[in-house]
Amino acid sequence: MSEAVDLLIRARWVVPVEPAGVVLEHHAVAVRAGRIVAVLPQAEAEQRFAATRSVELPSHLLMPGMVNLHAHAAMSLMRGIADDLPLMRWLQEAIWPAEARHVNAAFVRDGTRLAAAEMLRGGITTCNDMYFHPDAAAEAFAEMGMRAVVGAVMLEFPTPFASDADDYLRKGLAARDRWQGHPLIDFSIAPHAPYTVSDASFGRALAIADELDLPIHIHVHETAQEIADALASSGLRPLARLAQLGVLGENVIGVHAVHLDDSDLDLLTRHNCSVAHCPTSNMKLASGIAPIPRLLAAGIRVGLGTDGAASNNRLDLLQEMRHAALLAKVGSLDATALPAHAALRMATLDGARALGLGERIGSIEQGKSADLCAIDLGSPACQPCFDPVSHLVYVAARENVSHVWIDGETRVDKGIPLLHINDSELLRLASVWQTKLGN
Repeated sequence: MSEAVDLLIRARWVVPVEPAGVVLEHHAVAVRAGRIVAVLPQAEAEQRFAATRSVELPSHLLMPGMVNLHAHAAMSLMRGIADDLPLMRWLQEAIWPAEARHVNAAFVRDGTRLAAAEMLRGGITTCNDMYFHPDAAAEAFAEMGMRAVVGAVMLEFPTPFASDADDYLRKGLAARDRWQGHPLIDFSIAPHAPYTVSDASFGRALAIADELDLPIHIHVHETAQEIADALASSGLRPLARLAQLGVLGENVIGVHAVHLDDSDLDLLTRHNCSVAHCPTSNMKLASGIAPIPRLLAAGIRVGLGTDGAASNNRLDLLQEMRHAALLAKVGSLDATALPAHAALRMATLDGARALGLGERIGSIEQGKSADLCAIDLGSPACQPCFDPVSHLVYVAARENVSHVWIDGETRVDKGIPLLHINDSELLRLASVWQTKLGN
């Protein structure tokens, strides 16, 4: 007698990510109640399962949904507002003044909707977000049916959202309490950066993260100037200061980590920290090339992030995989650095593990949530295809994403998003905010 399942997906290739380096041809993935029941040859699946819904992917690669390990989703409304500037000028002259004038809960809700729609279309199923008004961000991610880890951001200086570090933390934790138990929404503690957060505030952030078992999401070692300023003010490199404060640990996600010496690598390794690599943003802001081959050789977990659309200007992890692989090669002068399977793992399972979600998402394995993405490699631009994973990283674009599922629920079907908000409404919201920001 056949076993009932909700969904059966038959694909030309299934790339489970775990075990590493495996490509399964003509396999199927069975899903029941939002979870993966089995990964098996299509002929066996036909015998074993009776599916309520079946999806045929004859020229497609089926992979885990991608994990965007660092984003400022609401900043999609600032896409292109201040291009071609270095980081600190970009922040001080453009971004921070615009945020002071315009950012409120409605801005974050609408900007996060726009970002989530873009990410889902591109096969991103989980976003690790850091921005103001986390309650509004959580509301938007939940409305769009997207998995998210929402940061309770911390800064010392006042903004329209909060008056000081304690106020930021209090409001972030209140949002976390409101969303506790939601199947798609988790939280992190997100002190912005060592240069914007005091020792005392780091102490409070650490205590809360330890008490609630939350990730710590923080920008670190993004520019050479950041390190020079830290040495001048404290005599310590930022990571050394965080280690001295007891902040570093396996729940820490250090974003960018571009400028690292041997002592920094040792700290990241000894404390089992993770790194969110944002290659496109690092290039656009001229921050530098992160030493990813050295990080990986040291056993440091590295995921991929887009950063915000204001400094990228796309929320596109297929692009980040390609850029990460190419930068690793040119930066190390080693063509074997960061091969395609390793880049894919960074965009999926390694990002999930950095967030503490590796037992739930990030690979196609029995018992995990059915967060999945299908890439159509059947177009002439993708032919001939000798190695589907190589094509995924070096050939395919987000326009090749055909299907996306989260917890087994369809979010994109044959390239068409099935969301609670349509493109016309997204365009209207973007136009409204463009007018406000332009005045």
